[in-house]
Amino acid sequence: MSVHRVVPNVRSDAPRESAEFYGLLGLEEVMNHGWIMTLASPAHPGAQVSFMTEDLTAPVAPDLSIEVDDVDAAYEAVRASGAEIVHTLRDEEWGVRRFFARDPNGRVVNVLSHRR
Repeated sequence: MSVHRVVPNVRSDAPRESAEFYGLLGLEEVMNHGWIMTLASPAHPGAQVSFMTEDLTAPVAPDLSIEVDDVDAAYEAVRASGAEIVHTLRDEEWGVRRFFARDPNGRVVNVLSHRR
């Protein structure tokens, strides 16, 4: 299994203002679903940050997202470790397959792959 990117998810009541601020640092909007917006560096597209008001399809908003090439294998590895699964593995309507797990520090991690 390999990791494609790691993206911090910042909870924000002001995503538009956040986009304007981080735009000053060279980040541009690459995704916006209304409740989550992702900004990325045009020169290094893997350098990203997401601003989230809430997660509309999960019980909690995750602290960070890790995109992997095989989310099913990641799910089995995390489940077998005994880590808490906060949001079970599922396909989301916007084209990702994901689950949430709690890390040893109590942070909620969104582990995902894009469906093809």
